Amino acid sequence: MSLVERALKKIQESRAGVSPKLDADIAFASRPAAPVGSAAMPESVEAAPAAPTTPARVVHIDREALRAARVLPPPQEERALAHEYRHIKRPLIARALGRMGGTPIPNGHLIMVASALPGDGKTFTCINLAFSMALEKDLSVLLIDGDVAKPQISELLDLRSEPGLLDVLRDDSLDVESVILSTDVPRLSVLPAGQQTDVATELLASARMEAVLRQITARDPNRIVLLDSPPLLATSESRVLASIAGQIVLVVRANQTPQQAVVDALDLIEEGKSIGLVLNQATENVRKGYYDYYGQSASNQD
Repeated sequence: MSLVERALKKIQESRAGVSPKLDADIAFASRPAAPVGSAAMPESVEAAPAAPTTPARVVHIDREALRAARVLPPPQEERALAHEYRHIKRPLIARALGRMGGTPIPNGHLIMVASALPGDGKTFTCINLAFSMALEKDLSVLLIDGDVAKPQISELLDLRSEPGLLDVLRDDSLDVESVILSTDVPRLSVLPAGQQTDVATELLASARMEAVLRQITARDPNRIVLLDSPPLLATSESRVLASIAGQIVLVVRANQTPQQAVVDALDLIEEGKSIGLVLNQATENVRKGYYDYYGQSASNQD
């Protein structure tokens, strides 16, 4: 039985009441994943003018650099990529805001993007998801680089020297909003990892971290917070972050992530969490098999 078949079976069992562990959806990203920490952005996102009062605090998204790094797809693939991330984001937004007749889930605005192991494409997924969500006209999106040991988001956006999350956790007097950076992508802001420290693990696992995340989500009811987390099986702090987040997106790399690693990662997440699985680098055959399995069409309409 393949990885995706096992994941589908686990989800089917949970929905049938066999296990309360997993309230999950599966989505697919069929484009080749870039190295961990890479990003892609829909070409349709328009540039916004930099704030004239604080131009140094506006992060420029360099599309050509992203394309050169093979993290922005060729023009002929942009539409397909945008469609895939539109499919991924829709249930996350619905759960966060209580749309489509549902009730908002607790802390649903805080979405942790994680993986079982390094190299599965969680940062790639996190950034693509952030750009896709920023297209929503009634939302704002905050992208947090929470993988402080390997801050790939900060590297990609050239923010390694900027103060960020770790600085706020070290200094109780520092307001987290003061280190959040606007970008020239409308409705998208970034919180860098901050300056490295030997006690990063302890800071992420601290009560201060929980308080900061709750402050961020409470400040703006229309803000979606995407937290790029360390891999669940590689670090202990990611499990603390999972206990705070209202929703968790677990990225699984097709034909590479061991099935047992996925099961072990899920076992580290507390009961009742809303979990979505993103199968990264899925082939068209795998995607078609999933939709046939559920008797659904492979062509989704928004």
